[in-house]
Amino acid sequence: MPGIDAGNRQHRCVLPFAALPAEVQLLRRIAAAQLDQWGVPAAGDEAGLLVTELATNVIKHVGEGTLATLILEWKCDRLRVEMHDKSHALPAVRGADRDAECGRGLYLLAAMAADWGTVVTALGKAVWCEIELGPEVTCRRVERAVETLESYRGRGGAVLEGRRRESALEESAIELIADLLHWTSARGLDPDDVLDRAQMHYEAEAA
Repeated sequence: MPGIDAGNRQHRCVLPFAALPAEVQLLRRIAAAQLDQWGVPAAGDEAGLLVTELATNVIKHVGEGTLATLILEWKCDRLRVEMHDKSHALPAVRGADRDAECGRGLYLLAAMAADWGTVVTALGKAVWCEIELGPEVTCRRVERAVETLESYRGRGGAVLEGRRRESALEESAIELIADLLHWTSARGLDPDDVLDRAQMHYEAEAA
């Protein structure tokens, strides 16, 4: 924020909510508005994904309609996202276990967050994660996708431009998605469930 030294920045926002599908999108918007008010709107995309995943896990594994609380806390160069619920069952990463609480969702947290963990509370548990708020935090999902697709099938050969480049990226995207589905199936995961999760994240962001 203007006029405040970065080393002294500390803000906290507590957002109670009912764990309902319709509330997830609203929760994302409120979190984005709060980050914008704090002066760190560039963190909105990554924080939104984490909020969606954590809230969805509460709906799926604790119970639809249960009361939960999202806490956003900005300290210096990190944003901490905490999700509190009334279940004492701690999530664990178990790739082959479809019924593991938040099991696969934790891969997303681990991939995106600088750090994450769980803690038992007096009323249940909290799952928390932290993302870095350095100058590199930008809306970069499309940029990362293009970089991934360009390197997926190698950078050798002629440099493509215009429509030929777009067609090549589209073909690479199809091949990459197919390979990822084979990977999920080989790990004992349900490809349809993975696609549903990806679609959920996409629709929440698009909205």
